[in-house]
Amino acid sequence: MQTETGIDSHLKDAAQLTDAAWAVLAERVGGVWMILSAYHLSKAAQNELMGVMGMLSIDAWLCGSLSGGYSRSTAIPANKSLGAARFYAFPIGGTSQVVLVGADEQTPASQRIWKLTASLLAGRSVSSSRAFLPDLQAGLPFDLPLALDKVLGAFVQAVKFQGAWLAIRRGDLLEIQADWNLPKAKGVSLQIDENPILRRVNRSLSEVVITRGQPNWDHLPYGSLKSGTTMWMCLPLVIGQRLIGVAAVWRQKEFSMAERGQLRELAVRVAPYVEMVMTFSEMTAHLRRLGLLNDFVLTVSSAQNLDQIARRVFGLLARAFGTELIALFLRSSDGRVLRDYRLLEGRMSVISVTLSGHPIQSVIKEGRTRRFKDSSREGFIGVHPNARSELIVPLKYRGQVTGVLVIESPQAEAFNQYDEHLMVVIASHLAGLIEYTRLREEAEGRARSLGLIHEVVQQVIGLNNKREVASISAELVAQYFKYELAVVLLKDDDGKFTVQGIGGTQSETVKEALLDEDFIKPDGVTGHVSRTGESILVSDAAQDALYKPIKGWEAHSEICVAIRDDEQILGIIDVEHRMQSAFSHNDLIAMESLAGILASVISSANRYQKLRQTIRQLRETEIELNARMEAQRSAESRLLQAAKLAAVGEMAAGVAHELNNPLTTVTGFSELVLEDFPADSPHRQELELVLQEARRASSVVRRLLDFSRQGERVRTSADLNEVVNDVIALTRHLIQTNRVNLHLELGESLPWVSIDTNQMKQVLLNLIHNALQAMPKGGELRVTTHKGNRENRNWVVMTVKDSGVGISPEDQARIFEPFFTTKGDRGGTGLGLSVTYGIVADHGGTIEVSSHPGDGSSFEVWLPV
Repeated sequence: MQTETGIDSHLKDAAQLTDAAWAVLAERVGGVWMILSAYHLSKAAQNELMGVMGMLSIDAWLCGSLSGGYSRSTAIPANKSLGAARFYAFPIGGTSQVVLVGADEQTPASQRIWKLTASLLAGRSVSSSRAFLPDLQAGLPFDLPLALDKVLGAFVQAVKFQGAWLAIRRGDLLEIQADWNLPKAKGVSLQIDENPILRRVNRSLSEVVITRGQPNWDHLPYGSLKSGTTMWMCLPLVIGQRLIGVAAVWRQKEFSMAERGQLRELAVRVAPYVEMVMTFSEMTAHLRRLGLLNDFVLTVSSAQNLDQIARRVFGLLARAFGTELIALFLRSSDGRVLRDYRLLEGRMSVISVTLSGHPIQSVIKEGRTRRFKDSSREGFIGVHPNARSELIVPLKYRGQVTGVLVIESPQAEAFNQYDEHLMVVIASHLAGLIEYTRLREEAEGRARSLGLIHEVVQQVIGLNNKREVASISAELVAQYFKYELAVVLLKDDDGKFTVQGIGGTQSETVKEALLDEDFIKPDGVTGHVSRTGESILVSDAAQDALYKPIKGWEAHSEICVAIRDDEQILGIIDVEHRMQSAFSHNDLIAMESLAGILASVISSANRYQKLRQTIRQLRETEIELNARMEAQRSAESRLLQAAKLAAVGEMAAGVAHELNNPLTTVTGFSELVLEDFPADSPHRQELELVLQEARRASSVVRRLLDFSRQGERVRTSADLNEVVNDVIALTRHLIQTNRVNLHLELGESLPWVSIDTNQMKQVLLNLIHNALQAMPKGGELRVTTHKGNRENRNWVVMTVKDSGVGISPEDQARIFEPFFTTKGDRGGTGLGLSVTYGIVADHGGTIEVSSHPGDGSSFEVWLPV
């Protein structure tokens, strides 16, 4: 092996012989170029040179020289002061080293001198059969990236390549851990099952060679290949029948059989060492994480408050797991508020939010540890948007879930079962420590609250003026807790909230703003609390849609609580601060306690409070009595209508018997006459219509008898449009003789309804007759059908609308009663609409009327599909 002095001597002699400005011996280790020896180049210049070699273009140029094994030159970037115009690179065979020379020009003779120098520095080149393997005595297994870079270097030294990468297996993924002449490849994850080439390697456990032009060339797993690249090879690293990683290499010319055998042998030789390196690395990481328990005892347990505990826990977890995607959620003692701790850009963020509706609520309710290997494939949405693997551990104290600790990573399968067990142990200790600290903080906060309440009671007890009580309370709250704004609003006799007390450093600004606007924002925090009586704690106003600023003053934290006397909201207390997360759950409890005291004081100050309460109760009693009386009147009305309908039924039986005989005679003689009429007789159609209507009248008689006997109806699925057309054909002449214009609008593709067609014809006939009688001087009659939807059901709607005299509101309430008529001496019986109402109701439908005197009437019949 060349000594450092010998290397310096070779560089010096060659530089003096070739008039070179400077020369260095550099090696690529772990994807970074390092200067091993230098001649005539200062430390500052060496640092600048390493920066130039780290540039993507220069790094690729140097790697190309090593891969090809030939010297090359290029211009030094113009903005670099390295005392020369060009680089000259002379690779040292069998190594990852190169002699880099800086000169304005090197003649062919000078370049031959440098090639000789490079061969002298090479010493004994490593044979392909004795390629580099990790040395367990050199501490290499404890540095996984460096060890894998050396392993990939063994492949590069054995056979010349354009580029290469080495990936190790983690579950269903391959993660690239080392690269050669392929910038930014490290850390890339490849799904085995999603790539046909990787699937083939995983199944066959043998190398795969792809030539440009083959179908799988477009499915190469990773790497931007140059246009001249023609061959790509993937070598599996196998232990037993298990794939632990792969090495991918590519170049311009084909791999010979000897080279393929050489690479295959090398893959077999390095596989055990790769597995050993990975095992040592995982053991090291696991032992480092186990050290968390000791660090936890030494550092976290000595924290003085919850924020300090969270900050120290986050620091330990970030160092142990190499991630800052950590969150801690702590539930308040009453279960209403959730304290959210997170690391954002290296800084601790703490906000308080409402637990109800929060995504973490279901995790707290479930109360079990969960580990997600790849959330993007398992459908779980993490706390942080760029997280791929999650470890969620509940904090349990005496069987109750008091919070949740979440640690995430942007890498898939970042946590294993040992990590899960370790976090469960840490979480159990952390839960007890947090609960103890929280109880201490709550006790201190309540003691401070008691001091405020004692001060308020001393100053407002015995006061009868509500405004004075509110003013003193607001000043004391702002003074005692150092709040920038404290406002007390009380509800007046008209139910309006008005500012009765205001204190704090921003009080004058807010007073001026209130000249032009109300403090209560209906769609804001104050409006919500004044309506519902629910307390609200806002830790970050910028993220809360309920917060509405006041002109000239914009807070970032807010607490608003209601002053309540049982269910009655007497007023609200609102405190604000310009800092985010300025209020804790203890502050919320303090304000709620103060609100309870103020409620008692204000109730006592209202001398007429009992009288108002009595009046309210009397009003409620009056409303209830009126409702009962109205319900009784409605019931009596329904009973009366039922009795009238029963009378109609009894009468119908007698009338039906009287009408049945003449109808039978008409039907019989019509049938006899029809038998004698020739088929082409012009009067046959009118006689058939007479027979049809006689039969329909007989059917109506039978229906009246059935109605009186409550017999069965004959119903079939029918098209309502056909019923309408039949009735219109019967009444069209009558409509025309009454000087009425008919407008018929029938809906298309109406669903069929289950109806008694004769009864439904009777309904439409009654409505048309009523409409014609309402238009003695003629007018407009509109009959329509269409689909309808209400109460999540489908209906068919039939509408009869006229332009007649209309119906007064008083008569509309009674038009469906039996024997009620508005026709007076025009001969109305008051049974038409009553029968119509009964038929529609019997079909499970409804009939509705809409009318205004002088504007006509509209009757809608709704039938269920």
